[in-house]
Amino acid sequence: MDELVGRLVAELGIDRQVAEQAVGIILAFLIKEAPADKIKPLIDAMPGAAEAAAAAPSGGVFNMGGIMGVGTQLMGLGLGMGEVQGVARTLLAFAREKVGPDQVDEMVGAIPGLSQFA
Repeated sequence: MDELVGRLVAELGIDRQVAEQAVGIILAFLIKEAPADKIKPLIDAMPGAAEAAAAAPSGGVFNMGGIMGVGTQLMGLGLGMGEVQGVARTLLAFAREKVGPDQVDEMVGAIPGLSQFA
């Protein structure tokens, strides 16, 4: 997780704590929404991913579902729309490096609305 968080901080210029929370929020969403056989290889390939997802802040007042709920949670961390897209794209690019593009593309295709960030 440190590698991914470091990449987000370097590429997007966001605060490390915000990057960690953003990764956790997205991973928690993927674990909830993606078919288990599609997300498990990614979680297994990213040490600390399950823990980051478990530690992710809950939706709170923004507790709406789907990709819009994730975006709202990320904006609640103080991220702008461009940063939200950057975090999602960087995380998915990182995932492709870890488990391969086919696996990630299948996972993305299984979640409505996620392809706009792929």
